[in-house]
Amino acid sequence: MIIRETEDAFVMTTQDDHGRFSGDVARGFRRELFMDESVLEEVLLAITEHDRAWLRMDDTPIWNDESRTPYTFIDYPVRPKMLMYTKGVDEIEAMSPYAGYLCSLHFASFMKNAAEAPLVEFYRSETERQKRLREQFSFPDEDVVNRQFGLLQLCDDISLYVNMNAPGVPKDQEHPWFKEGFDMSIDGEKVMASWASEHEIRLRPFLFEQAWSASVKWKYVLKAKIDQQGVAKAFDGAAWTDQTVTFVP
Repeated sequence: MIIRETEDAFVMTTQDDHGRFSGDVARGFRRELFMDESVLEEVLLAITEHDRAWLRMDDTPIWNDESRTPYTFIDYPVRPKMLMYTKGVDEIEAMSPYAGYLCSLHFASFMKNAAEAPLVEFYRSETERQKRLREQFSFPDEDVVNRQFGLLQLCDDISLYVNMNAPGVPKDQEHPWFKEGFDMSIDGEKVMASWASEHEIRLRPFLFEQAWSASVKWKYVLKAKIDQQGVAKAFDGAAWTDQTVTFVP
């Protein structure tokens, strides 16, 4: 779950909805950014489905007594998270070996320097998966893989940017992860985002052919309802709201 806290509520976005928003963003990218269009649909599948592991975990939100907030993708208990990550990548691999490979690279990248046993085990298992897939299938060359993997991570970051910031927030009040831009660079220029209004995001360098809109849904879950009913019932009873943003030059 992705969560943005307000004074009276938690704005909650499921990871799968975040993933689908990521895919909708990627569909607007200029085609040359992908370098090899022969695998375009598989790359878009990887971006769209990358967080399907969270379908089961986000189905019933759970409460973190220590932080007094619902558990998020950041602090969710490690062992069940790793088990679900493995299952999620298994499912994506079954849809497309190359999409599974890109998603394996994505999740393993977070665990590369980990010391905690479940994370180390997950990293080892995913590097073995990657080796097996490279041996079994013909994938694009390393430069193309690196670009397409980078685009997956960029779309993930753009979606997190939308869901972890209040719409229209000034640059100096953004979530600290994004104030200095994203990790991805295109032609030597670091990708930067800023809110131009409550419904528009300025992206530089501009990665689309023209202004491009995408929508994600979230729930505004009142803290008072959580106190009364618990987080699972409060989330289940809250209405879905669509958040649409347009990316502009």
